[in-house]
Amino acid sequence: QLQLVESGGGLVQPGGSLRLSCVISGYSLDGFGLGWFRQAPGKEREGVAFISVNGGVTKYKDSVKGRFTIARDNAKNTVSLQMNNLAPEDTAVYYCAANIPGNAVMVKTTQYEYEYWGQGTQVTVSS
Repeated sequence: QLQLVESGGGLVQPGGSLRLSCVISGYSLDGFGLGWFRQAPGKEREGVAFISVNGGVTKYKDSVKGRFTIARDNAKNTVSLQMNNLAPEDTAVYYCAANIPGNAVMVKTTQYEYEYWGQGTQVTVSS
């Protein structure tokens, strides 16, 4: 069974940076597309960043483009999300997720397309 465990969340001031990591166990990461989602209080879960199986294709939510970077390391079975220039509106619980795509370059961007989820890590951006 595929298991995902996030880490790296915390409290940071506006303009600061955090790096989230997600360790995947149970299967090799080679065949899975990966994504980061977030859910703020009272809001629906939304997709933030996504990466294809081969790592060559990435997509981002418009509001995080240029600030967030998703990366995968198949050798270490990890996916990371580097978040820079954080703003209060980035406050949320962040989840990593995995899906089985149709090919090596496909990127899925909705939560309904992801089969496996971590438990989440809290990110709070506040002064």
